Amino acid sequence: MNVLVVNAGGVTLELSVVDAGGTCVAEREIDPWDGHDTDAISEFVAGAPAIDAIGHRVVHGGTDLTAPTLIDAHVEDRIEAASTLAPLHQDRILLGIRATRRLFPDRPNVACFDTAFHTTMPAAASTYALPAAWRDRWPLHRLGFHGSSHAHVAAVAGTIAGADRTYPSGPVARRIVSCHLGSGASLCAILDGRSVDTTMGLTPLEGLVMVSRAGSVDPGLVLWLIRRGGLDPADVEHGLYHESGLVGLAGGSGDMRDVVQRRDAGDADARLAFDVYIHRLRREIAAMTAALGGIDILAFTGGVGQHLGAVRAAAADGLGHLGIEVDTVRNAAAAADADVSAEQARAATVVVTTGEAIEIAAATRRALDASL
Repeated sequence: MNVLVVNAGGVTLELSVVDAGGTCVAEREIDPWDGHDTDAISEFVAGAPAIDAIGHRVVHGGTDLTAPTLIDAHVEDRIEAASTLAPLHQDRILLGIRATRRLFPDRPNVACFDTAFHTTMPAAASTYALPAAWRDRWPLHRLGFHGSSHAHVAAVAGTIAGADRTYPSGPVARRIVSCHLGSGASLCAILDGRSVDTTMGLTPLEGLVMVSRAGSVDPGLVLWLIRRGGLDPADVEHGLYHESGLVGLAGGSGDMRDVVQRRDAGDADARLAFDVYIHRLRREIAAMTAALGGIDILAFTGGVGQHLGAVRAAAADGLGHLGIEVDTVRNAAAAADADVSAEQARAATVVVTTGEAIEIAAATRRALDASL
């Protein structure tokens, strides 16, 4: 079964065809994608192998849609209803869903939710300390995102690090901190293959500094902007999602490649943006390590995590007390599955080729098998 995987992100559109063996046999990335033009999907499909099913990465399905689900009109409506929780993504995702349902009216479409991998988080990690009346009235708890990416890291990081390595927890890597760094970014604390904590919450706005998203800010700051600063809530929302992060700090596109290039050329705004990004990243890596009680593997994936050695090196610098240290030469050369640890490092640091498409295709097949 060939699965067309449609991954409509906040900035890019990634299209892949994954065959029955889990191999990506065709792929295309549109970066940036304007979020409106679906001609690229039609053009890609025309030149790709025959399609048997379509799997969609869906960021948010509310608090009840967490398992891979066959898409019908009712499910599509529920995905649309969750748009208020992920305004940067849902409209773009729905455009992809509607386009492929038109292109393949006789092929099954499956929604694979970012939140699914994080349903194993314990209550201590997923519960917000909010008034009981609010929590009783609304499903206000931490969900987490980038689940397909973190699940792929959980599956392959130990193999990339090597079977002959001895980890702090023993001969098998039990504790992985997965860093999905792209236009959106999140970390996941993975224990024995299961998510036990993550940096994003009910929405994809919490946590790390991202390309255009602020990540975690003082909620009192948001209230001040509305009550004392005179900003409309819609303007605050737009600013936090679209004009913050690296865009807000450095200007321009917010692309980390540009930020690094400008920093190296002496641009003060780019230097500050990079330093803020790395400070938050380091701090949250340490937090995820604490949630695990230690670390065996630090894994980097996503467009930034996989391709920018400067970000990996800067993140690892200062984490030596956790046993993390990278080899300068190996780290600079790596852009695919690789162990970039220094020989003396107690914990492994690995680069993982982005594997969301493979995980989404597998989840799509599981959903179709379950529906038979």
